[in-house]
Amino acid sequence: MNSILIVLPILTLLMFCLGLTLEAKDFLLVIKRGKAVLGGLAGQLLMPAIALAVAKVMNLDPIFTIGLVLIACCPGGSSSNIFSMLAKGDVALSVSLTALSSIITLFTLPLIMQWVTASVGQQVGVQLPVKNLLMQNLVTMLLPILIGIIIRYYKPQLAARIAKVLSKMAFPALMLLAGIFFVQHRETIATNFSVLGLAVTSLLLVAALFACLLCYVLGLHTRERRTIIIEVGMQNAAQAIAIASSPFVFNDGRFAIPAILYALMMNVVLLTYVGAIKVKAPSDSPKGGEIE
Repeated sequence: MNSILIVLPILTLLMFCLGLTLEAKDFLLVIKRGKAVLGGLAGQLLMPAIALAVAKVMNLDPIFTIGLVLIACCPGGSSSNIFSMLAKGDVALSVSLTALSSIITLFTLPLIMQWVTASVGQQVGVQLPVKNLLMQNLVTMLLPILIGIIIRYYKPQLAARIAKVLSKMAFPALMLLAGIFFVQHRETIATNFSVLGLAVTSLLLVAALFACLLCYVLGLHTRERRTIIIEVGMQNAAQAIAIASSPFVFNDGRFAIPAILYALMMNVVLLTYVGAIKVKAPSDSPKGGEIE
């Protein structure tokens, strides 16, 4: 089975669904609440550095190092908005962070991956066609987002109906995608499961801790902290898998293995986090000194 025939349509569909939920005000929240928005963006943009540090500490194979940094470069889509709502977080902030990070990382991702590939990829003869990656991001991500935003602007009721249907398909589609790659690369995953499982879990937990400390330093209140922790922790596995398997970019599904395992652990850890919040039921007071 040619997995790229599945992954690219799923990624495009997810990005279109994201665009259907966005409005101009979502991109302008940085003006009104700059500290929270910039804090969330800083946490997301520093994820690749955390991933590289984890890879170095664990002495990962160059291919898995590139794959781990790749998933760290791909911010989560609209699913993070749902998690923020479940965690009684700041949904407006979540939507704005999703919108801004999705657009910004379309351009930062090729730059970061070019540097990482040049640094560690030479050991295994891996090169990154940066122009191809940028073009693929524009066609499969930016264009669907823009089309969704346009439909939302001119036909808001239609956009809401479509988004309602597509949002129900997003998680099953991602799990289907992860399942296909898991089966295709089951031997490599089984051989490296212990070290890669520990690597992706470490990345997720260190990133969440960093986001928590960043929120504490900025004095953000409880709902903002919950949202930023979720936004930083959630990554777009479909985007990482699309880049790894695309014949125009890496054309090697092994680069997607960290993303597959991250998608699994991401849902386990963040659902546990949401469940802990619901059990604890803390107050949503805007005191800056609390850390969840």
